[in-house]
Parts: sequence; C-alpha cells; structure tokens
Amino acid sequence: MISENTTFTAENNNKIKGLQIILKTDEDDARPVYISGNFNNWHTQDLNFLMTKIEDNLFQYEFPADFIYPQELLYKFTKGDWSEVEIDIHGNRTENRSTRNHSGIQNEYVARWRKNWLPFKQSFLPQVQLISDEFEIPQLNKTRKIWALLPHDYDKSSERYPVMYLQDAQNLFNEAAKHGNWEIDKKLAVMSEYKIGKIIIIAIEHAEEDRVKEYNVGKTVLGKGQGKKYIRFVTETLKPFVDSNFRTKSEREHTGIGGSSMGGLVSIFSGLRNPEVYGKLMIFSPSLWVVPKLKIDSNSTNNDDTKVYLYAGGDESDTMIEHVQNFKNNMISSEFVKDKMKINLSINRHGKHNERYWSDEFPKAIEWLFFNTTE
Repeated sequence: MISENTTFTAENNNKIKGLQIILKTDEDDARPVYISGNFNNWHTQDLNFLMTKIEDNLFQYEFPADFIYPQELLYKFTKGDWSEVEIDIHGNRTENRSTRNHSGIQNEYVARWRKNWLPFKQSFLPQVQLISDEFEIPQLNKTRKIWALLPHDYDKSSERYPVMYLQDAQNLFNEAAKHGNWEIDKKLAVMSEYKIGKIIIIAIEHAEEDRVKEYNVGKTVLGKGQGKKYIRFVTETLKPFVDSNFRTKSEREHTGIGGSSMGGLVSIFSGLRNPEVYGKLMIFSPSLWVVPKLKIDSNSTNNDDTKVYLYAGGDESDTMIEHVQNFKNNMISSEFVKDKMKINLSINRHGKHNERYWSDEFPKAIEWLFFNTTE
C-alpha cells in the first residue's frame, strides 16, 4: 500500500514541458486509468488523456507543451467510465480535483475505484411509480402493468427529461426476480449523483407465457408473432400517454427504446419502423437468430443522428457475437442507415445471457446514448 502522504518528485524539472500529474492508488488492476475533466467535456475514455503506468499502483500523465488550459483545471480519474470512477476509502463520491498550475508536478492519490456503479446512496434512488396495474393495450385487446422510474428530485423540479422505454420490466428492478435483475434503480441512483443520469425510464412488463409471441415481429422461425401490434401500442398509445402525464422531452432525439434477448429484437424493429419516434436504441443480446434475413429499410427520411448501442456476450451462444457483428455491418452498409446512424458495439468476451451482464452494460449504454456529447 502506498501512503497517501508520499510525494513523487521529478529528477529534472527542466524536462517537464507541461503540467505533470502523478497518481498513486491503493487498488490496481489491468484496467487503464484516464483523466477526464472540463478540458475534454468530461469524456471518460479519451485516449488523449490516458495515463502511463510507471509501476504497480503508480500512474503518470504530462500535458502537452502547447496545451490550452482552462483558467482552473477540474478533473477526476476513472478506469474507463463513470461506473469505475475514483471514490474515497469509505466508498463515497469524491469532489472534483482542481489546480491552476500549468507546469510542475501535481501529486494525487486514489484510495478506491467504484465498481459497476456501486455502492449507491438511497437518497438518489429514482421515484418508482406504478402507472397502472392494467394499462389497456387496444392493439392486442390486453392489459399490462407499466412502471415509471422518475429522477429522485422529480417533484422538486420543473425540468423535462429524456425517456427510455424498456421491455421486460419484471427483470429490471425487482429484487425478487427469479433470474436476478438489472438493478437499474441502483445504477440510476449513482448516475444521478454524478449528474449524468437524469432520465425517465418507462418499464413495460412482458406478457408472461405470451412474451415470445408478443415480441416476435411478423412471420419468423418462431411462427407468426404479435410484435407489430405491440410496437404500435408502445408508439401510438403508450408514448402519447407518457408525454401527456410526465415532464418529458418528447422529440425523437430524446426518446429511446431498448431491451434484451427477444426484448432487444422487438426494440430493433421498433426503431427501424419508427425512426421518426425513436432516436436511441439500446439493444442487448438480441435474438437475431429468429430472423436470419432481417431486412433493414424504411420509408422514413427522419432518421439522422440515430444512436444504436449494441451489446453481446461471448459466452451466450456459439453465434451471438457473429450475429450481432453481422447485424452491425448490414446496418452500416444499408442505404437506410448509411451515414445517418452512430453505432456503438460493445462485446464482453466472457458475458453470459443473463441479467447480471445486462446490468453491467445498462449505465454505459444510457451514458453513451443520452449524455455523451463528444460522440
């Protein structure tokens, strides 16, 4: 363990062309360390600000000689994104670091790193509101339980928020879920604490035994599905209701839809069929095997600046990564998508087809889709 009070000095200060930051940390692993701050719009994985590992637990970064400093340099250290940002020895958030120096050595110390957005603070948990036990789905002649997760200070604000519509609500924040849950409430709490996750989540419960049929769009290897009607419900019935009853940013650039597995597949079709409605797609481990020849086109011309976050795990199936990579390549090469969409493909070679891994990916996807202005 390196003492917080230990300082590092340069043998020859004449060699230092710009401010040099030396970081000591008690917790070290194979992940790189980045500096983010008011000089790069707080981008957390900027290769221009990747620190050099000098030895175990010791990192260094030197600003270029021609670097244009803000009047006061504000910054933090991360292991690659806000889910892995520095925290203090007790697991609490640290305040922004600052300096007005433009040369010399700045010694810094990090006790611990946040892991997967945890721990979280109860006071930042979103307000979980049951919209209805039996919300009517006229397109399917059914009813459904639907939830809204609102920012923790929603009642104290007049602010409007972006919206993400998510499938499979039973597995998103339910502690009693059979196969675990995404813990989106806890992840949103930490994001809100860092002022980068104020968003409304609309969580739609699946149809239990009819889940696959409801998420299956058109005629596929699974037979004829009800997905087209389900998509119409979310787009034509649920979204107008949400926009009328909550303080939303209703424009397409602030509206997303997403899910995992079959929920990811129906979200793909939702976005491709209604690009004028959904500007953000969050697609985790989609069941692309259901539609081997997925057609990517649309009559809409309003799909500029659509962002698609694709995730796949290497330990899900023998073909998951291949299917997702092919899907990305087909999207890029299609005239419908070409030069109009930004696609981020995230692959975890050890990822399995379950809630734990989708939970890990959720905050990263939300940040990139809605709050990363440098992409």
